[in-house]
Amino acid sequence: MREKLLAYFQGIARNEGVIILKANAVDDHVHMLIEIKPGQSPSEVVRKLKANSSKWIHETYPNLKGFAWQSGYSVFSVSLSAVPGVVKYIENQEEHHRRLPFAEELKRFIERHQIRFNPDHYLD
Repeated sequence: MREKLLAYFQGIARNEGVIILKANAVDDHVHMLIEIKPGQSPSEVVRKLKANSSKWIHETYPNLKGFAWQSGYSVFSVSLSAVPGVVKYIENQEEHHRRLPFAEELKRFIERHQIRFNPDHYLD
């Protein structure tokens, strides 16, 4: 399912005028490095990616009728100089999360970058 889902994300992005530079998925989350136009809202882009892919999952995999993306998401901007490192990270996502669970990694990341968050709801 992963490859089909990632291909479907590419189609959604293309329809929205968004470029997915790199994407990868593991059992419980997806990482994407995307390029959006200055007038596009990151929250609207994520909403469309989640809504359309959720609909596709339900139509394509009827046995996953209970599937739903979590309501929340994280968006971080990166400089052009950071793109190669982010691409490499996404390519190795599965291996990386065997060593460090996503929830712990996200918490460490937002703490390291001094981003305010609610520790009881940062994964919602």
